[in-house]
Amino acid sequence: MIPIAKPSMGGEEVSAVADVLYSGMLAQGENVARFEKNFAEYCSVAEAVAVNNGTAALHATLLALGVRPGDEVIVPDFTFFATASSVCMCGARPVFADVEERTFNVNPISVQECIGPKTRAVIGVHLFGQPFEVTPVWELCEDAKIPLIEDAAQAHGAEYHNKKAGGLGDAACFSFYPTKNMTTGEGGMVTTDNRDLAERIRIIINHGQSEKYLHSCLGFNYRMSDIGGAMGCVQLNKLDSFNSRRRAIARYYSKNIRAAGIIPPFEVPGATHVFHQYVLKVMENGPMTRESLSAYLSGKGIGNAVHYPIPLHRQPVFREIAGDTKCPVSARLADQVISIPVHPSVTDTERDYIVTILNEVK
Repeated sequence: MIPIAKPSMGGEEVSAVADVLYSGMLAQGENVARFEKNFAEYCSVAEAVAVNNGTAALHATLLALGVRPGDEVIVPDFTFFATASSVCMCGARPVFADVEERTFNVNPISVQECIGPKTRAVIGVHLFGQPFEVTPVWELCEDAKIPLIEDAAQAHGAEYHNKKAGGLGDAACFSFYPTKNMTTGEGGMVTTDNRDLAERIRIIINHGQSEKYLHSCLGFNYRMSDIGGAMGCVQLNKLDSFNSRRRAIARYYSKNIRAAGIIPPFEVPGATHVFHQYVLKVMENGPMTRESLSAYLSGKGIGNAVHYPIPLHRQPVFREIAGDTKCPVSARLADQVISIPVHPSVTDTERDYIVTILNEVK
């Protein structure tokens, strides 16, 4: 089976982790500090704060921006659960904006329609590795005097008009889960040019301590370990080569997949898509349903997955919050999308085989 995702790890990561284990200093330490410095430089921002996962990055950022019970935060309806659940973790209410048909990313027109007197922030997701249209959303946020947060959990190294994801909004949140474009095992990062915001986040993720044993706010234990920091330093050095391979595989797919009823992903001009996932749309007028295509691929030894089968406004936990929310594009995409392997470990032989099998769909 060609897996749908696979971490790219080697001897350098093993050696870096072993050095930490032998040192006996396993908690947050010099490796985390080095990783933060390197990641901030990579994203061309002033500050990077390492945390233990991407959800913690979102939660701590929202808290540091002052999101509280009674507030509203606009999120795309078509994305992973944590984008919205982190809002609820603050006691606030996610407001679901519809997305664009071709990019799967949040629609600025829908964002504008969602902004109201209780709106405290907007979270834009660079879904599947492609930046959302930042400029029009940024302008809406500026007019409303609310912060824009990038959910960049799937977009390490992606670019929007030659600027890296992570430096496009007031703050950005990354995940280093094993299947991401780079990994620390588990882990996350917040990037920002706002040093005061970064300092508030550092306090929140360390039990609310403004200094040792002095707790100035209710915080959490969201720190990254030095094991994760050591892995992150190695993986960051490899990120551009990982992304280059992902993009090469994606280009080959898009050029050569000619299966009936299957539409390759659209790439936005002026943006650099890093293909955390390569997501096809399976159209109703094609010879196979998505479910039959998934079974067909699995039967041929090709891993596949649906990201994501249920739009957020239809998740049971959000039904009361969502009310009569209607996001027709999001709902339609949830019925159409299917992902195929695009990780750097996919060989040319496997890539060619995947194309051949797909093109046999008639």
